[in-house]
Amino acid sequence: MKQNLTKKPKKRGLERKKQRNATLLTLPMYVFALVFVLGPLVYMVILSFMTRSDRGIGVVAEFTLDNYKNIFLSVYIGTFTESLKLGFITTAAVTLIGYPYAYFMARAGEKRRGGLMALQMIPFWVNSLTRLYGWVIIFRANGLLDKLLMLLGITTEPLKLLYSYPVVVVGMIYVLLPYMIFSVYGSLEKLDWSFVESARDLGASPTRAFWDVTFRLSLPGLLTGVVLTFIPSMGLFFIADILGGNKIVLVGNVIQEQLMKAHNQPFAAALSVMLMLVTSLFIWLYKRAARTDSLEVEGDE
Repeated sequence: MKQNLTKKPKKRGLERKKQRNATLLTLPMYVFALVFVLGPLVYMVILSFMTRSDRGIGVVAEFTLDNYKNIFLSVYIGTFTESLKLGFITTAAVTLIGYPYAYFMARAGEKRRGGLMALQMIPFWVNSLTRLYGWVIIFRANGLLDKLLMLLGITTEPLKLLYSYPVVVVGMIYVLLPYMIFSVYGSLEKLDWSFVESARDLGASPTRAFWDVTFRLSLPGLLTGVVLTFIPSMGLFFIADILGGNKIVLVGNVIQEQLMKAHNQPFAAALSVMLMLVTSLFIWLYKRAARTDSLEVEGDE
């Protein structure tokens, strides 16, 4: 009995020491999150309720709701609508291209899988701006694409493709496609393909087996890819600047203009808060869809 009584305090002391060490190890992470994540967000929200200085530069600590009222002007509502439209188009295109690519990469052998994966990873070794200027060389008048089309006899004169909406969509797809591919691939790689074989043995057609088994089990990865694609597509203003010129204006472009040219920091902060709320809504919808799907799968089991 005495030995058991002496062992319990020692175990408690070791557990407390482990908890103390774990707290000390995680403390830098919490400090970093408070200073560099939560701090700027709180500052941005506070700044959005302040007033722009009459001198044109600076902020006056006077509470106002005018920054949020101005967002609902037709010009800014149109910008948000354009950003949402581009986000939906980009996400749909990335899904149609990325899902089949991830599927075949997951089903391929080790050598082919490594090659398919390298095709997506190697471009990340080059700066994104440099890669986008490569698309400028391809799509500009008398560029590589024009010369190829004229060489094949498809066109007789240079096309004006650069600074158009389709080219901006191509740039968005190019930048965001790997996020969809690797998200879906992460789900398909863990999938037990014997479930698909069992469905086929029970009489399901290849299409039925894909939709009822493969697609449903890979849906969490697909939803993750949708979130990682849709949210950045609303704020990647540099793609619209480089490939679209001044013809396509996104919310990110307006925020940059308000900060760099108009020097209206409170209004830029209000736009950022509104964009954050929109993206938070889609993250909430993603979590809800993922939870619903997991409950349906558990119910089917």
